[in-house]
Amino acid sequence: MTLDDAPLTLSLAMLAGVTAQGVARHAQVPGIVILLVLGVALGPDGVDLVRPQVLGAGLPAFVGFAVAIILFEGALNVRIDALRRRARSIRRLVTLGALITGGLATAAAALIMPWDWRLAALFGTLVIVTGPTVVNPLVRRLRLQPHLADILIAEGIFVDAVGATIAVVTLEVVLADSSRAAAGEAVAIVLRFGVGALVGAAAGLLLVGLLRVRRLVPHGLENVLALAVAVAAFHVSDALVSESGLTAAIVAGLLVGNLPVRRLSQIAEFKEQLTELLVATLFVLLVADVRMSDVAALGWRGAAVVAVLLVVVRPATVFASTRGSALTRPEKLCLAWIAPRGIVAAAVASLFATELGHAGYAGGAQLRALVFVVIATTVTLQGLTAGVVADRLGVRLPPRSGALILGANALAVLVARVLTGLGMRVVLVEARDELCAAARADGFEVVAGDGLTLETLAQARIDGAAWCLGMTPNEHVNFLFARLIADELRGPQLAILLERHDRGVTVPMADAHDVAVLATAETNVLRWLDLARRGAVEVQRWRFVGPDGAHAFAELDADQVLPIALRRDADVTPVTARTTPRLGDELAFGVASDRREAATAWLQARGWQAQPPG
Repeated sequence: MTLDDAPLTLSLAMLAGVTAQGVARHAQVPGIVILLVLGVALGPDGVDLVRPQVLGAGLPAFVGFAVAIILFEGALNVRIDALRRRARSIRRLVTLGALITGGLATAAAALIMPWDWRLAALFGTLVIVTGPTVVNPLVRRLRLQPHLADILIAEGIFVDAVGATIAVVTLEVVLADSSRAAAGEAVAIVLRFGVGALVGAAAGLLLVGLLRVRRLVPHGLENVLALAVAVAAFHVSDALVSESGLTAAIVAGLLVGNLPVRRLSQIAEFKEQLTELLVATLFVLLVADVRMSDVAALGWRGAAVVAVLLVVVRPATVFASTRGSALTRPEKLCLAWIAPRGIVAAAVASLFATELGHAGYAGGAQLRALVFVVIATTVTLQGLTAGVVADRLGVRLPPRSGALILGANALAVLVARVLTGLGMRVVLVEARDELCAAARADGFEVVAGDGLTLETLAQARIDGAAWCLGMTPNEHVNFLFARLIADELRGPQLAILLERHDRGVTVPMADAHDVAVLATAETNVLRWLDLARRGAVEVQRWRFVGPDGAHAFAELDADQVLPIALRRDADVTPVTARTTPRLGDELAFGVASDRREAATAWLQARGWQAQPPG
């Protein structure tokens, strides 16, 4: 057996990368931090299990394949309406900001490092990019104000194409044989963006058109079709004009993500999982390809360049690009601190090191080493401190609290009344005017509209809700509501009512999408809805006194008892099939008036002790 085997190296990097992502999630640290450590540990400077050099020309090919999917997936989740709202700041960060970053970073490298201007210019253009692979998870975890999140995510997507294209043009200028050739390469930047945009638009419209025709694309093939289109757009554009594929992948993703497309959520979910796999594998390979001796040789000069990027270049870029905008000073400071570099910077730096080596130009290894130091430092430092900085600046959303309930029928209002009585803020979303009016008359906050649209959910301030409960009599609508939030918004915990006599949506289906089932099990929803309409439901409070919480709901008769809400110390949560009571927990039950005695006997037999009303 030999380790100098390309498939073995690729498979080991893939396994190590996915393992690192899992460890990072458990440790609640940025995934790339673990990937960087693991790449070094498994590479030639560590135990020498992962040997990227054996991939040869296959490594750049794999990088291109991966980057196409990563950028397509990132653009797929960018909303054009959000871009319009923040257009000025985003546009200036991607254009003026890119020029400022490139110029100042070039000056810092030229003054601090023992390099000529050519190598410094290559470094300056390489660190223009940030990237969705590191920015998006960080923004999601921080829960920044929506306009700040929109700006950072959009910048990460578009500046990848701008920065990488400028960097490649700079490399061609550096390696050009004459000043005329260099001028020609600089002019070609417009051609790269233009061809990339045209190819990406054609690919995106083609995919949208195919998916819109019912039954044209067989069920289950949507994901692989989208994958094929994204990769083809990238490589066809690159074949027409070199290094235009980044723009093509982004434009294609933008169109597909913003035009009505059948089963888009499934495509987005598949692409996100594939992107995680590709990012993890690529980082292990690219980090393992960097020699630690090259990093050590940078010495204090490398640390000084990184410090200038953090405390001078990025703040100058943000403040110049957002001048005259509505952003406050704390918001600008937050943007100035968050600029981690990601996979595109790593991939292009590795490409440059190879190209410079082939051209006989010294310094490629040092250039790549410094870029990887920038990646490691920005990802680790900003990933671990961004939360503290955002808190100090007051730019994070408040902690999630309260519940958003889909439905204002009598049963949903009953549950809302119980939760409100326990101190939880509740917002009801309902499309029927008469139900909205009745719920408002009862003193509830109601948002009128279709709860299956993002606009209505945004109006109901879903970004601050800790729970989203689907409580319409239609379990299919409840499930679609939960899926929409899981796919597009994330964050809140999801729970829905399931009708016991309808097998359209099952408990395993809900579990597969991390959606809990309300009231511990499938329920006779129509019966409880009728009881609630007639005022035939009594809300009783019971305390769990033991002994075994695992059997607290055993043999529940869903026609006589409806578990609604649990209070544990100061925390209040809806009761779901995942709820396990502990000693001292209080729980509010709905009890059918015609089954009061049987319900009382059942509760007492399972360790529940009645509490006085009030």
